[in-house]
Amino acid sequence: MTQLFNEHGRAVAVTVLQAGPCTVTQVKTRAKDGYHAIQVGFEAAKETRTNKPRLGHFKKAGVSPFRYLREFRMSNGEEYTTGQQLTVQLFKEGELVDVTGVSIGKGFQGGVRRWNWKGGPETHGSMSHRRPGSIGSTTFPGRVVKGHHLPGHMGFARVTLQNLRVMKLDPQANILVVEGAVPGPEQRLVMVNRSVKRPGVVVAAKGLQIVEMVEVEEKRKTAKKK
Repeated sequence: MTQLFNEHGRAVAVTVLQAGPCTVTQVKTRAKDGYHAIQVGFEAAKETRTNKPRLGHFKKAGVSPFRYLREFRMSNGEEYTTGQQLTVQLFKEGELVDVTGVSIGKGFQGGVRRWNWKGGPETHGSMSHRRPGSIGSTTFPGRVVKGHHLPGHMGFARVTLQNLRVMKLDPQANILVVEGAVPGPEQRLVMVNRSVKRPGVVVAAKGLQIVEMVEVEEKRKTAKKK
């Protein structure tokens, strides 16, 4: 993470991502696989470090081995072909994206750390400072309710941060700079998709003023007027 300054002199926290280049290793269709999707490979790998099933998969696609393989669902993947390279130029400055990754693992944590419990008394002889305390529901329902917040494993879960703004692009270095933080530690793989809940929103890089709104919002405004 680092920071950028906009034209108003305000410091904006950003995350720098190496976005590709990724290579399409497989195109899945509804007729053959039951759904439309593309499989992409990222970060070249040595053949000696790749197992035989994957080597056969890459040779069939006519591409070199990759360390990571990820699949992206789409309504229609016919516009992509095997061996095609996907670069950071798929995105635009000001566009909103969703970033998916695995959060940092915290191990086994108590309720105070995991769920922000207030805790018990810390004086007057109390011996229950950070313990769970009573978790029952008295006579009714006479059991611990499902989903009750308790100590346990914290972190290391799939997390998606939505509507992160693309602040800057560097096509030559394959660099994508997004506003805010992304899941996981440094050097960890993440997946970047166009925003699902606010698709198509494009904002000017300078001044952060909305230039073009999504068609869905325009339709909603038209429906309200009627």
